[in-house]
Amino acid sequence: MTDAPVLGGSLGVWLAIVLIGLATYGFRLSFIHLFGRIDEVPPRIKRPLRYVPPAVLAALVLPKLLTIRPSVVATVADERLIAGAVAGVIAWRTENVMATIAGGMVTLWLFRVVVFA
Repeated sequence: MTDAPVLGGSLGVWLAIVLIGLATYGFRLSFIHLFGRIDEVPPRIKRPLRYVPPAVLAALVLPKLLTIRPSVVATVADERLIAGAVAGVIAWRTENVMATIAGGMVTLWLFRVVVFA
């Protein structure tokens, strides 16, 4: 007889995947059910929801921009960080998504081809 855990190995992993999937589905379904029954989202709920898109964007973008290099100069001189900063300034000044993407990508390409070639 072995002393293996009851939910160990692949059975435990699949059970966790199924339970997390069901919980996620139930959570989403509850919102569909709830908002189908009320006419308007209460202001107490609506105020914090406006911070969700910037938080998700920051969670997706910042790990790719910020890297830890051996020196401070190498970290600050990273082409991705510079291009991200340029894109941030463009977004702040113009509030135009296409200009932000274009400016950031052009800056990144210029640094990769010209400066760091």
